[in-house]
Amino acid sequence: MSVESQDAELDVGELTGVLENFTRMFISLPSLERLSFTTLSVLHRLEGGGPRRLTELTASEQVTQSAITQIVIKLERQGYVRRTPDPTDRRAVLVDITSQGSAIVKNRRGDRIDRLDELVARLDRGEKTAISTALPALTRLVELDHARSREHDES
Repeated sequence: MSVESQDAELDVGELTGVLENFTRMFISLPSLERLSFTTLSVLHRLEGGGPRRLTELTASEQVTQSAITQIVIKLERQGYVRRTPDPTDRRAVLVDITSQGSAIVKNRRGDRIDRLDELVARLDRGEKTAISTALPALTRLVELDHARSREHDES
């Protein structure tokens, strides 16, 4: 697959590099609740998507079943998640975020907004406009990825 899009105006390789660098920077912005990336990702996934089976978390976080089990045990001990029987299959459990876990996600988001706001303030008007103009397209990329994931799950 070619790195460059067929649309000459967008170099997908360059986009990938910029997004990778931005993601690394963005992830490290908050100074609150320093937890591992995967641990935080689990909390964010539960906060945004509701209760999940361990198998779903294993797939979404791209780690082993053993690793996700250890993360969930640790989060449960800290009071950030709880496990309950799955009402559709009593052999399975659902992992859900607690109010304490939700507070971590919200506090980190607020801290991230504050720190990113400081950086955005250093941009000129044209740079701010360029980012603002790109937001709908970036949102659409996320939507397309979610749709692709749903199609993959159904097949």
